[in-house]
Amino acid sequence: MSQVLGKPQPEDEDDDEEEDELVGLADYGDGPDSSDADPDSGAEEGVLDFSDPFSTEVKPRILLMGLRRSGKSSIQKVVFHKMSPNETLFLESTNKICREDVSNSSFVNFQIWDFPGQIDFFDPTFDYEMIFRGTGALIFVIDSQKVCHACPSLKACPATRNKREQQVKQDDYMEALARLHLTVTRAYKVNTDINFEVFIHKVDGLSDDHKIETQRDIHQRANDDLADAGLEKIHLSFYLTSIYDHSIFEAFSKVVQKLIPQLPTLENLLNIFISNSGIEKAFLFDVVSKIYIATDSTPVDMQTYELCCDMIDVVIDISCIYGLKEDGAGTPYDKESTAIIKLNNTTVLYLKEVTKFLALVCFVREESFERKGLIDYNFHCFRKAIHEVFEVRMKVVKSRKAQNRLQKKKGATPNGTPRVLL
Repeated sequence: MSQVLGKPQPEDEDDDEEEDELVGLADYGDGPDSSDADPDSGAEEGVLDFSDPFSTEVKPRILLMGLRRSGKSSIQKVVFHKMSPNETLFLESTNKICREDVSNSSFVNFQIWDFPGQIDFFDPTFDYEMIFRGTGALIFVIDSQKVCHACPSLKACPATRNKREQQVKQDDYMEALARLHLTVTRAYKVNTDINFEVFIHKVDGLSDDHKIETQRDIHQRANDDLADAGLEKIHLSFYLTSIYDHSIFEAFSKVVQKLIPQLPTLENLLNIFISNSGIEKAFLFDVVSKIYIATDSTPVDMQTYELCCDMIDVVIDISCIYGLKEDGAGTPYDKESTAIIKLNNTTVLYLKEVTKFLALVCFVREESFERKGLIDYNFHCFRKAIHEVFEVRMKVVKSRKAQNRLQKKKGATPNGTPRVLL
């Protein structure tokens, strides 16, 4: 029972090379440039292939859209490249469509497409139907710093320096809402299965009252516009986010969870595990991005989530310093990785490796943690079940990759449409 099942060996080692390495942990943050082409996708460098149905089934797309300087690229860099929030102040404005493949594990496996705010992808030169057809989630980012001055109840905000500044911000706010409505309605006509997510971003500069008022105003205006168009059945999810705290990671976690077909199975396994182990709360984390791909059915507390993220950072940092062999061989996070942190409120944080990409982080009362042997036994059962789910997913991925390679050998895109050149 205690033996850890190994990851199934791919039939084609070269084709699955990126899945056999711990992505992002060797240097913990550096990754390929987001504009590089994926060698496995069959696309040439500098070419965006929107017409590959097989790759989008394996890796659903997440589109990042919004007006210029709303913070799209900063979100991507902070969440998936471990960039410091302060460093994002020096990022240049994105002027071309950038793609990044996120393949940390078989559960965290998708593509992120970052669309420049100045590009009108509804222009006849763009095949927007092809863009939305393979999309799993559309994230529209709105700059809350421009919203707060446009809300009628917030016009007396002391941050507003003059009437012209307030008018410019209000114009940007109305333009953002108009672009949101246009994007959502067009995308829904093409693909009714898209999850529409609205990130009300840069809320770190707002007071709690302004955050609530801003979210209420955007929620009401966006849904009123959809109701006027007779599209009340479109559901928009709203999140208050900032790269200066963990809110952006929690929001991305909820977006990614909607793209994981095994989510009900993972949640059920976590519920069984905590109920039989005396555990209060458990998260299944992707250790690279600190996105939690599943949790039990109890409500998520923001402070609890932040403690889990901080614990992962501590474990990885210490492992990078002291966990490697003298010759530098090995990885800082492996099947032996475990950590116990006792808090001053009689709570114990317990971290255990599930796979080389995933970690289970639990909150346990000290009196329950005295039965650590029972918890460890149940954990081994839980990990075995996770590996079984993992193997099933890997078989599906390999099967679809084989279909993808077979389709690529035919030379043309599946429906004969041309690829979009950058």
